[in-house]
Amino acid sequence: MKKIFALMFINLMAICAHAQDITYTKNVIDTLASAKYWGRGYTKGGMKLAADYLTNQFKEIGLEPLAEDFRQRFEYPVNTFPGKMSVTLNGKQLVPGQDFIVGNGSPGLKESTRLKKLDSVNFVSAGLNVVFKDKLTWSVATSLDSLTTIELNTNTVKQTPKRIEIDIENKFDSAFRAANICGFVRGTKHPDSVLMITAHYDHLGGMGADTYFPGANDNAAGVATLLSLAKYYIKNPQSYTVVFVCFAGEEAGLLGSGFFVQHPPFPLANIKFLINLDLVGTGSEGMTVVNSTVYPKAFDLMNKINDSEHLISVIHPRGKAANSDHYFFSQMGVPAFFIYTQGGPKAYHDIYDVPQNLPLTAYQNLFKLIVDFFGKLSE
Repeated sequence: MKKIFALMFINLMAICAHAQDITYTKNVIDTLASAKYWGRGYTKGGMKLAADYLTNQFKEIGLEPLAEDFRQRFEYPVNTFPGKMSVTLNGKQLVPGQDFIVGNGSPGLKESTRLKKLDSVNFVSAGLNVVFKDKLTWSVATSLDSLTTIELNTNTVKQTPKRIEIDIENKFDSAFRAANICGFVRGTKHPDSVLMITAHYDHLGGMGADTYFPGANDNAAGVATLLSLAKYYIKNPQSYTVVFVCFAGEEAGLLGSGFFVQHPPFPLANIKFLINLDLVGTGSEGMTVVNSTVYPKAFDLMNKINDSEHLISVIHPRGKAANSDHYFFSQMGVPAFFIYTQGGPKAYHDIYDVPQNLPLTAYQNLFKLIVDFFGKLSE
């Protein structure tokens, strides 16, 4: 009877530990996706504020720094929209992010002009393209276009564009300063062998002075999961060293991970396996593993663990893809998986990717799957 009660107590403590982790995870997502961090991008100091926050989290968790003050610094060019973002169509003021977005590489423009219809979705004037889209998704540009582009939402803008008034401010920063945030838990037996967990913390920033892109699923959820795993490994150090890196510049073209691979703080050959987390805030329809066909033995191991423990409803295989921060590592021969979950809200690169819509359906089971997968790799 005492043994039964002891087992029940151990199981209860394990459940409580996971509950504490998901509470922490939600707090991190709420923080990083809040207006204070302004889309973790290029205006209002958003990315720097996020870097400061993550540095403090790494310190509080107890990670050792992999770079000076946990930061691997680098620069890159980026087009930004810090101020005016006004579009009036046929005399009606449009709402940024909801009714329209500006093309991310657009130069600033202040103009009142009539539009010429090219076809049912394209309208132009000198120096300006206006196009209708079924869904407005923004991104980051590292160069300037020759024309200003305005994308209109077909779901909210029903009128045929005839006359447009624009007042948009852009600022091109040729050397935006960013930093990867890097820390580790030293291995107990084989400290030179590395297991690595990565997630990008940057998002799209803001479009004008009043509109920002929260990026709850993309990728505050991935960063929050990484931090929760870091807390776990501090309490449960492995035989291998576990490295944690939050990359900047992913949305601008995988720039942070590219810089890390070009300037590694330790030999990349030491990495036994890397898991990159991006878009992991859902899970009702399972998850996908990019590079599963490149590393079939590792994918088979992950599936065996998942099947035996009944964690993720389905794990979809996917081949090689240059769609997140795992890519440059695998190009250098580092075994790497990129994991993302599916189901639930479809918000992506828009103003609707907010914490309150994020279900975190598979969070606890994904957490356990990663821990058990790395546990098997380090045996």
